[in-house]
Amino acid sequence: MRALVYKSTGNWYYVKDENGKFWNARIKGVLKLDEISSTNPIAVGDEVEIEIENELENSATIFTIYPRKNHIHRQSPSKKYQQHIIASNLDQSILMATLKDPKTSQGFIDRFVVACEMYHVPAIILFNKADLHNSKTKQNFEALKKMYEAVGYKVLLTSLVENTDLSELEVLLKNKTSLLSGHSGVGKSTLINLLCPKLSLKTQEVSGWSGKGLHTTTFSEMYDLKFDGKIIDTPGLREFGLTNISKQELSHYFPEMRIRLMDCQFNNCQHINELDCAIKKAVEKENINIERYLSYCTILDSIEEKKY
Repeated sequence: MRALVYKSTGNWYYVKDENGKFWNARIKGVLKLDEISSTNPIAVGDEVEIEIENELENSATIFTIYPRKNHIHRQSPSKKYQQHIIASNLDQSILMATLKDPKTSQGFIDRFVVACEMYHVPAIILFNKADLHNSKTKQNFEALKKMYEAVGYKVLLTSLVENTDLSELEVLLKNKTSLLSGHSGVGKSTLINLLCPKLSLKTQEVSGWSGKGLHTTTFSEMYDLKFDGKIIDTPGLREFGLTNISKQELSHYFPEMRIRLMDCQFNNCQHINELDCAIKKAVEKENINIERYLSYCTILDSIEEKKY
């Protein structure tokens, strides 16, 4: 029987079959021996084949994973050189960010959208807590909005505590499977409560002494929206480590660089010290935002080439 993975706790999976019934499922032992390079062989969003173990206890066994159309992964928090799949079979991703309480850095945003570019998952950046913006914060937001929209990303601004009109976002979510990610404390659980009123997910305030969010979501979980569509909530991320990417590849995942790569003198140009580099020329002419270029340089410096 075919089923869709709605929740992963590491050992057990909550899956929904073709008839709309949920089952508690576990992996058949031989699956663990397959050539799967991630720390989690099955992710939320995976389509699987299950066999019923005990109908009274709603238990089942997963014995097949169907091919994924895509997925987004990050560096495993426990195993540096392995990847952890966040979710699979996505139509789009939504990065929820805040400029205050807590602050989402541009570096975090850029790493996330690079991961989306790697697997051809369209990314939307949703800034929350507009009610906390002062004049300086508003200027920072407008600069970020201009920068990301210029390279093709949809940018939205909201205040979930003041404005519950989510009509623009609902249009974007309708009939799609969307990944929702971001730091703890940015409002992911609040957003899902508004989109799925019957859930009443637990929310917490930002830690006063650290300015960082408190974790409210322990495992990734998918929810059916009140309109057609699904959203996958993920545990809050403090960092977003990239895996399976080489220094040579990185510029391909910056859209504003990708369209200029053929104009560089050298095919293996990394856009740092090389002569006749189209990317550096574009930065000098302000055709590429200097902040995005500096972010590229920071990510490039963090990639350990010998691991690929």
